[in-house]
Amino acid sequence: MAMLRRSLFRISVVVAGLGLAISTLSASAQDTDKRGRKYKAPPPTSTIAVTVVRNFDSKPVENAAVVFHPMQGDKDKGAMELKTDEDGKTTIDVIPIGDVVRLQVIAKGFQTYGQDYKIDKANMAFEIKLKRPGEQYSIYEKHPQTADAGKDTGSGAAKGADSSSDKPAGSDKDAAKDKPAGSTTEPSPQSSQNPPQPN
Repeated sequence: MAMLRRSLFRISVVVAGLGLAISTLSASAQDTDKRGRKYKAPPPTSTIAVTVVRNFDSKPVENAAVVFHPMQGDKDKGAMELKTDEDGKTTIDVIPIGDVVRLQVIAKGFQTYGQDYKIDKANMAFEIKLKRPGEQYSIYEKHPQTADAGKDTGSGAAKGADSSSDKPAGSDKDAAKDKPAGSTTEPSPQSSQNPPQPN
């Protein structure tokens, strides 16, 4: 009898354990179904490879900042910034397909690059060629004149400056206009003769 009671007790414990396990599994399945209805899958993203090189010799630019600015949707997410490796390359794979982003590249000693791109493929690659900064124009420095420099502006003044006379063109006429009528630059015949001597 004692052995029968022990075996019945063991069977009841096993049955209770199985019942508990089955109820736990069914409850977790129901929770999964509820969460599945609310869960929205993220949109597919694109893998974008960016290579940054120098414009004049196509050598890679290391440690350049590659910044992706969102141009539509949730702009509050902010920009995503990456750095190029020693080969001038970097990769990003979190931008959804269909988005428009502004790609900006900043590197010391180069002009900043900026361009808008439509992300419309699962895999995209961009090669950015950075230029050196342009030289600022100064009016205090001498600049070489090109062949067309005298054609557009100041051609008449340039010709007048090349004349052998130091006087500006038309200065004799202007001087004649300023004098009263009847006056001439040559001395009169009376003034050239000697004045009469007293007796």
